Amino acid sequence: MGFTLLDERKARDAVEALEKEYSGARYYLSFSTPIDLVAAAIISAQTRDETVNALTPALFKRYRTAREYANADPEELTAMIRRVSFAGAKAKNIIATCRTIDERYGGKVPDKMDALVELPGIGRKTANTILINAYGIVEGIPVDTWVMKLSSRIGLSESGKPEEIERDLMKVVEKRHWHNLAYVMKSHGKKVCQSKVPLCSKCLISRLCPRNGVTRSG
Repeated sequence: MGFTLLDERKARDAVEALEKEYSGARYYLSFSTPIDLVAAAIISAQTRDETVNALTPALFKRYRTAREYANADPEELTAMIRRVSFAGAKAKNIIATCRTIDERYGGKVPDKMDALVELPGIGRKTANTILINAYGIVEGIPVDTWVMKLSSRIGLSESGKPEEIERDLMKVVEKRHWHNLAYVMKSHGKKVCQSKVPLCSKCLISRLCPRNGVTRSG
């Protein structure tokens, strides 16, 4: 089966329709400060949002600053997040990242993409997430699992690589939608464009969507 890539007009129409439908979609992890967000974002990899949000209140109460995370006992921190996958590795990344933030940036989470992606456990997706949600700075589009899946299915990008998908999306999606696109796609994915059997009969963009990779739909 071939791949159909939407032209720019149809791509914009599809995104506009989704943005209107899910206008209330917002970032899904709870946090109060940029350092909270750094910790939550590192913990969230391959973990359900509900699980992260259930354990972070105690974590945020225990560790309030980059220095406190940097000086954390690895075993204690791992125990506090033991319900998530790869808890030990994530604890090490949080400690290492916060040590760098404390020593190099005076305890303030950097607000530059180049600085963020150099931190342990912080890739471009997470860096975009931090810039958008902690500082209101929009340089790109966070590309998570839902964005990857729906970008292909809808015909917005033919690539399977996050950074290439982001570049493709930035060409066809108006910048005013960049900050919220990942959360809109996640909402649409969970409600309608589901992983195994998308509900194409209930989809508001069914007339535009080429349904790439879809073999069965509801």
